[in-house]
Amino acid sequence: MRVVVAGAGGLIGRALVTRLRADGDDVVRLVRRPADGPDESAWDPDTGRVDRRVIASADAVVCLSGASIARLPWTPLYRRTILDSRLSTTSTLAHAIAESPTPPSVFVGASASGFYGTRPGQDLDESSPRGEGFLSGVTGAWEKAARGVGDATRLVHARTGIVVATDGVLAPLMPLTRFGLSGPLGGGRQYWPWVSLADEVGGLVHALRTDITGPVNLVGPTPATAGELMRGLADRLHRPYWLPVPAFAVRAALGAAGDDLLLVDQRIHPRTLEDSGYVFEHRTVGDALDAALSARA
Repeated sequence: MRVVVAGAGGLIGRALVTRLRADGDDVVRLVRRPADGPDESAWDPDTGRVDRRVIASADAVVCLSGASIARLPWTPLYRRTILDSRLSTTSTLAHAIAESPTPPSVFVGASASGFYGTRPGQDLDESSPRGEGFLSGVTGAWEKAARGVGDATRLVHARTGIVVATDGVLAPLMPLTRFGLSGPLGGGRQYWPWVSLADEVGGLVHALRTDITGPVNLVGPTPATAGELMRGLADRLHRPYWLPVPAFAVRAALGAAGDDLLLVDQRIHPRTLEDSGYVFEHRTVGDALDAALSARA
Protein backbone atom coordinates (compact mmCIF):
# COMPACT_ATOMS: atom_id res chain seq x y z
CA MET A 1 0.00 0.00 0.00
CA ARG A 2 0.95 3.64 -0.40
CA VAL A 3 0.13 5.23 2.95
CA VAL A 4 0.18 8.96 3.69
CA VAL A 5 0.73 9.66 7.40
CA ALA A 6 0.15 12.97 9.19
CA GLY A 7 1.58 13.22 12.70
CA ALA A 8 4.40 10.83 11.83
CA GLY A 9 6.80 12.53 14.25
CA GLY A 10 4.89 11.59 17.40
CA LEU A 11 5.21 8.46 19.54
CA ILE A 12 2.53 6.51 17.67
CA GLY A 13 3.37 7.98 14.28
CA ARG A 14 7.04 7.00 14.44
CA ALA A 15 6.19 3.45 15.45
CA LEU A 16 3.50 3.17 12.76
CA VAL A 17 5.81 4.38 9.99
CA THR A 18 8.49 1.91 11.10
CA ARG A 19 5.97 -0.96 11.06
CA LEU A 20 4.49 -0.05 7.68
CA ARG A 21 7.92 0.20 6.06
CA ALA A 22 8.95 -3.10 7.61
CA ASP A 23 5.82 -4.62 6.04
CA GLY A 24 6.90 -3.30 2.63
CA ASP A 25 4.48 -0.41 2.36
CA ASP A 26 5.39 2.89 0.70
CA VAL A 27 4.99 5.66 3.31
CA VAL A 28 4.81 9.39 2.69
CA ARG A 29 5.10 11.57 5.77
CA LEU A 30 3.33 14.95 5.81
CA VAL A 31 5.65 17.57 7.32
CA ARG A 32 5.23 21.26 8.19
CA ARG A 33 8.56 22.27 6.64
CA PRO A 34 10.09 21.91 3.21
CA ALA A 35 10.06 18.26 2.20
CA ASP A 36 13.36 16.41 2.41
CA GLY A 37 13.14 13.63 -0.13
CA PRO A 38 10.39 11.72 -1.97
CA ASP A 39 9.07 10.12 1.24
CA GLU A 40 7.96 13.52 2.59
CA SER A 41 5.40 16.08 1.46
CA ALA A 42 5.02 19.59 2.87
CA TRP A 43 1.61 20.71 4.10
CA ASP A 44 0.09 23.52 6.13
CA PRO A 45 -3.16 22.46 7.81
CA ASP A 46 -3.61 25.90 9.36
CA THR A 47 -4.29 27.24 5.86
CA GLY A 48 -5.78 24.02 4.48
CA ARG A 49 -2.85 23.38 2.12
CA VAL A 50 -1.87 19.83 1.18
CA ASP A 51 -0.54 18.43 -2.10
CA ARG A 52 -3.64 16.97 -3.79
CA ARG A 53 -1.44 14.79 -6.00
CA VAL A 54 -0.12 13.01 -2.92
CA ILE A 55 -3.65 12.34 -1.70
CA ALA A 56 -4.77 11.16 -5.15
CA SER A 57 -1.89 8.67 -5.31
CA ALA A 58 -2.51 7.19 -1.85
CA ASP A 59 -4.18 3.89 -1.02
CA ALA A 60 -4.66 5.00 2.58
CA VAL A 61 -4.34 8.14 4.70
CA VAL A 62 -3.73 8.16 8.45
CA CYS A 63 -4.09 11.34 10.52
CA LEU A 64 -2.49 11.27 13.98
CA SER A 65 -1.90 15.02 14.34
CA GLY A 66 -2.93 17.06 17.35
CA ALA A 67 -1.45 19.15 20.15
CA SER A 68 -0.45 17.13 23.22
CA ILE A 69 -3.07 16.79 25.94
CA ALA A 70 -0.26 16.03 28.40
CA ARG A 71 0.97 19.61 28.25
CA LEU A 72 -0.27 21.49 31.28
CA PRO A 73 -1.93 23.68 32.39
CA TRP A 74 -5.03 23.61 30.22
CA THR A 75 -5.52 27.33 29.99
CA PRO A 76 -8.47 28.57 27.91
CA LEU A 77 -6.00 29.36 25.12
CA TYR A 78 -4.42 25.91 25.21
CA ARG A 79 -7.83 24.23 25.27
CA ARG A 80 -8.52 26.04 22.01
CA THR A 81 -5.17 24.83 20.66
CA ILE A 82 -6.02 21.22 21.56
CA LEU A 83 -9.29 21.47 19.63
CA ASP A 84 -8.11 23.54 16.67
CA SER A 85 -4.99 21.42 16.07
CA ARG A 86 -7.21 18.37 15.60
CA LEU A 87 -9.89 20.02 13.52
CA SER A 88 -7.51 21.81 11.12
CA THR A 89 -5.46 18.70 10.32
CA THR A 90 -8.41 16.34 10.02
CA SER A 91 -10.55 18.77 8.02
CA THR A 92 -7.71 19.55 5.59
CA LEU A 93 -7.22 15.86 4.81
CA ALA A 94 -10.94 15.03 4.75
CA HIS A 95 -11.66 17.83 2.26
CA ALA A 96 -8.73 16.81 0.04
CA ILE A 97 -9.95 13.20 0.04
CA ALA A 98 -13.54 14.18 -0.72
CA GLU A 99 -12.43 16.32 -3.66
CA SER A 100 -9.92 13.83 -5.05
CA PRO A 101 -10.64 12.23 -8.44
CA THR A 102 -9.04 9.03 -7.10
CA PRO A 103 -9.62 9.05 -3.34
CA PRO A 104 -7.81 6.58 -1.07
CA SER A 105 -9.71 3.48 -0.08
CA VAL A 106 -9.44 4.18 3.65
CA PHE A 107 -8.94 7.11 6.01
CA VAL A 108 -7.95 6.34 9.60
CA GLY A 109 -8.54 9.41 11.73
CA ALA A 110 -7.19 9.58 15.25
CA SER A 111 -9.66 9.90 18.08
CA ALA A 112 -9.39 8.96 21.76
CA SER A 113 -10.99 7.04 24.59
CA GLY A 114 -11.88 10.47 25.98
CA PHE A 115 -14.93 10.20 23.69
CA TYR A 116 -16.74 8.25 26.42
CA GLY A 117 -16.11 10.62 29.31
CA THR A 118 -15.90 9.18 32.82
CA ARG A 119 -18.38 6.31 33.32
CA PRO A 120 -17.89 4.52 36.69
CA GLY A 121 -19.40 1.07 36.85
CA GLN A 122 -20.20 0.84 33.13
CA ASP A 123 -18.86 -1.51 30.47
CA LEU A 124 -18.19 0.48 27.31
CA ASP A 125 -17.70 -0.52 23.69
CA GLU A 126 -17.98 1.16 20.30
CA SER A 127 -21.77 1.25 20.54
CA SER A 128 -21.71 3.32 23.75
CA PRO A 129 -22.79 6.96 23.39
CA ARG A 130 -20.48 9.93 23.82
CA GLY A 131 -19.97 11.08 27.38
CA GLU A 132 -19.43 14.48 28.93
CA GLY A 133 -16.40 16.66 29.60
CA PHE A 134 -13.84 18.64 27.65
CA LEU A 135 -12.11 15.72 25.91
CA SER A 136 -15.43 14.13 25.06
CA GLY A 137 -16.44 17.33 23.28
CA VAL A 138 -13.08 17.50 21.48
CA THR A 139 -13.29 13.92 20.21
CA GLY A 140 -16.89 14.39 19.11
CA ALA A 141 -15.92 17.38 16.98
CA TRP A 142 -12.79 15.55 15.77
CA GLU A 143 -14.76 12.57 14.50
CA LYS A 144 -17.35 14.84 12.90
CA ALA A 145 -14.55 16.56 10.94
CA ALA A 146 -13.29 13.18 9.72
CA ARG A 147 -16.72 12.33 8.33
CA GLY A 148 -16.11 14.94 5.63
CA VAL A 149 -14.14 12.34 3.61
CA GLY A 150 -17.26 11.41 1.64
CA ASP A 151 -18.82 8.07 0.80
CA ALA A 152 -16.09 6.72 -1.49
CA THR A 153 -13.55 6.25 1.33
CA ARG A 154 -13.90 3.82 4.22
CA LEU A 155 -13.62 5.76 7.49
CA VAL A 156 -12.17 4.52 10.78
CA HIS A 157 -12.18 6.49 14.03
CA ALA A 158 -9.22 5.18 16.06
CA ARG A 159 -10.23 5.74 19.70
CA THR A 160 -6.86 5.33 21.37
CA GLY A 161 -6.49 4.64 25.08
CA ILE A 162 -3.56 5.35 27.39
CA VAL A 163 -0.42 4.15 25.61
CA VAL A 164 1.82 2.18 27.95
CA ALA A 165 5.25 3.24 26.72
CA THR A 166 8.23 5.01 28.24
CA ASP A 167 7.47 7.99 25.99
CA GLY A 168 3.75 7.65 26.74
CA VAL A 169 1.95 7.43 30.08
CA LEU A 170 5.08 6.08 31.79
CA ALA A 171 7.10 9.23 31.06
CA PRO A 172 5.76 11.19 34.07
CA LEU A 173 5.14 8.11 36.23
CA MET A 174 8.63 6.59 36.11
CA PRO A 175 10.52 9.47 37.80
CA LEU A 176 7.91 9.68 40.58
CA THR A 177 8.11 5.94 41.08
CA ARG A 178 11.91 5.91 41.18
CA PHE A 179 11.84 8.62 43.86
CA GLY A 180 9.48 6.49 45.93
CA LEU A 181 6.53 8.83 45.41
CA SER A 182 4.13 6.40 43.73
CA GLY A 183 0.73 5.60 45.17
CA PRO A 184 -3.01 5.56 44.47
CA LEU A 185 -4.29 8.55 42.51
CA GLY A 186 -7.78 9.44 43.64
CA GLY A 187 -8.09 6.01 45.23
CA GLY A 188 -6.63 4.15 42.24
CA ARG A 189 -9.80 2.13 41.61
CA GLN A 190 -10.76 3.99 38.42
CA TYR A 191 -10.32 2.00 35.21
CA TRP A 192 -7.73 3.33 32.78
CA PRO A 193 -8.16 2.18 29.14
CA TRP A 194 -4.55 1.14 28.56
CA VAL A 195 -2.93 -0.22 25.37
CA SER A 196 0.62 -1.29 24.57
CA LEU A 197 2.45 0.59 21.84
CA ALA A 198 2.75 -2.61 19.81
CA ASP A 199 -1.01 -3.20 19.91
CA GLU A 200 -1.76 0.46 19.23
CA VAL A 201 0.24 0.16 16.00
CA GLY A 202 -1.05 -3.33 15.34
CA GLY A 203 -4.62 -2.10 15.67
CA LEU A 204 -4.00 0.76 13.25
CA VAL A 205 -2.46 -1.60 10.69
CA HIS A 206 -5.38 -4.00 11.18
CA ALA A 207 -7.77 -1.12 10.47
CA LEU A 208 -5.90 -0.34 7.26
CA ARG A 209 -5.85 -3.90 5.96
CA THR A 210 -9.32 -5.16 6.90
CA ASP A 211 -12.80 -3.87 6.09
CA ILE A 212 -13.73 -2.60 9.56
CA THR A 213 -15.34 0.81 9.62
CA GLY A 214 -16.48 3.43 12.10
CA PRO A 215 -15.20 3.69 15.68
CA VAL A 216 -12.53 1.25 16.83
CA ASN A 217 -11.40 1.12 20.47
CA LEU A 218 -7.62 0.77 20.54
CA VAL A 219 -7.40 -0.53 24.10
CA GLY A 220 -6.09 -3.70 25.68
CA PRO A 221 -8.46 -6.68 26.08
CA THR A 222 -8.12 -7.00 29.87
CA PRO A 223 -9.35 -3.90 31.74
CA ALA A 224 -7.06 -2.60 34.49
CA THR A 225 -7.33 0.10 37.12
CA ALA A 226 -4.98 3.02 37.59
CA GLY A 227 -3.79 1.34 40.75
CA GLU A 228 -2.96 -1.90 38.96
CA LEU A 229 -0.93 -0.04 36.35
CA MET A 230 0.94 2.10 38.86
CA ARG A 231 1.53 -0.70 41.36
CA GLY A 232 2.74 -2.91 38.51
CA LEU A 233 5.25 -0.23 37.53
CA ALA A 234 6.43 0.18 41.12
CA ASP A 235 6.88 -3.57 41.51
CA ARG A 236 8.92 -3.80 38.32
CA LEU A 237 11.13 -0.89 39.38
CA HIS A 238 11.43 -2.37 42.91
CA ARG A 239 10.07 0.77 44.50
CA PRO A 240 7.28 1.30 47.07
CA TYR A 241 3.68 2.05 46.17
CA TRP A 242 2.38 3.84 49.22
CA LEU A 243 1.76 7.57 48.82
CA PRO A 244 -1.92 8.26 48.15
CA VAL A 245 -2.95 11.40 46.29
CA PRO A 246 -6.63 12.14 46.98
CA ALA A 247 -8.92 13.29 44.20
CA PHE A 248 -9.25 16.79 45.64
CA ALA A 249 -5.47 17.21 45.50
CA VAL A 250 -5.38 16.09 41.86
CA ARG A 251 -8.10 18.59 41.01
CA ALA A 252 -6.41 21.35 42.98
CA ALA A 253 -3.17 20.80 41.06
CA LEU A 254 -4.52 20.16 37.57
CA GLY A 255 -8.05 21.51 37.48
CA ALA A 256 -10.37 19.92 34.91
CA ALA A 257 -7.38 18.19 33.31
CA GLY A 258 -7.07 16.08 36.43
CA ASP A 259 -10.57 14.69 35.91
CA ASP A 260 -10.01 14.01 32.20
CA LEU A 261 -6.51 12.57 32.47
CA LEU A 262 -6.02 10.93 35.89
CA LEU A 263 -9.39 10.49 37.60
CA VAL A 264 -11.27 9.34 34.49
CA ASP A 265 -12.98 5.97 34.96
CA GLN A 266 -13.50 4.01 31.71
CA ARG A 267 -13.89 0.24 31.50
CA ILE A 268 -13.62 0.04 27.72
CA HIS A 269 -13.59 -3.12 25.62
CA PRO A 270 -12.07 -3.51 22.12
CA ARG A 271 -15.11 -5.26 20.64
CA THR A 272 -14.50 -4.29 17.02
CA LEU A 273 -10.86 -5.42 17.05
CA GLU A 274 -11.69 -8.73 18.72
CA ASP A 275 -14.74 -9.43 16.55
CA SER A 276 -12.70 -8.75 13.39
CA GLY A 277 -10.00 -11.24 14.35
CA TYR A 278 -7.24 -9.04 15.74
CA VAL A 279 -4.85 -10.98 17.99
CA PHE A 280 -3.37 -8.91 20.80
CA GLU A 281 0.35 -9.14 21.48
CA HIS A 282 -0.09 -7.88 25.04
CA ARG A 283 -3.29 -9.01 26.75
CA THR A 284 -2.71 -7.59 30.24
CA VAL A 285 -1.34 -4.33 31.56
CA GLY A 286 1.49 -6.35 33.11
CA ASP A 287 2.44 -7.64 29.66
CA ALA A 288 2.42 -4.06 28.36
CA LEU A 289 4.60 -2.83 31.23
CA ASP A 290 7.10 -5.65 30.67
CA ALA A 291 7.29 -4.84 26.95
CA ALA A 292 7.74 -1.10 27.54
CA LEU A 293 10.45 -1.50 30.16
CA SER A 294 12.33 -4.16 28.18
CA ALA A 295 12.27 -1.95 25.07
CA ARG A 296 13.88 0.82 27.10
CA ALA A 297 16.59 -1.40 28.57
